[in-house]
Amino acid sequence: MKKTIFTLALLAGLSGAAQAQHNISLGLKAGGTYSSFVGENADNSKSIFGFHAGGFVNIGLTKLFAFQPELLYSQKGDKVGSSEGITRLSYLDIPLAFHVNANGLFFEAGPQVGVLLGAKYKNGGFSTDQKGLYNDFDFGYLVGLGYQRKTGPGIGLRYNGGFTNVAQSTKTAVGTFQPQARNSAFQLYLTYSFGGR
Repeated sequence: MKKTIFTLALLAGLSGAAQAQHNISLGLKAGGTYSSFVGENADNSKSIFGFHAGGFVNIGLTKLFAFQPELLYSQKGDKVGSSEGITRLSYLDIPLAFHVNANGLFFEAGPQVGVLLGAKYKNGGFSTDQKGLYNDFDFGYLVGLGYQRKTGPGIGLRYNGGFTNVAQSTKTAVGTFQPQARNSAFQLYLTYSFGGR
């Protein structure tokens, strides 16, 4: 009797695991980014174009909800006023998106952490490394919508907002000054999913 119960429990567990695996898909995504800085000290910030690309895992929790962690290379930054000088920040972004699905159409939201890979200021033929002026980590959030199946192509539009300031604080004669400027980026992208059912 115990062996029968154990066997049934094992089969039920394996069946559940197999069913869960059918609800997991891998994917690639890439697209354009339109970014600037927002905040008290970002009044003259103008948007610039960049790109982002990477991969994701879509994990179906129920028919309606899914969890999608991602790993992306993402360019952000800005230019100030009418200046030709551009500040470009490169991040390794880790979005943790929660999806609400309706036959491929999805709405998403969640937290995101970015690891700064590089920071450059360019003006004409002049370029300088400014990574030491910016914080190593960027904490923020994402909201978006799109169309994505477990297998095949998809499209999406996402907004990334920052909670933390991008620049490091500096010491002045009267104390410490923290520039109030955060990342703000719109991302339009294409995806391709495979491995799901």
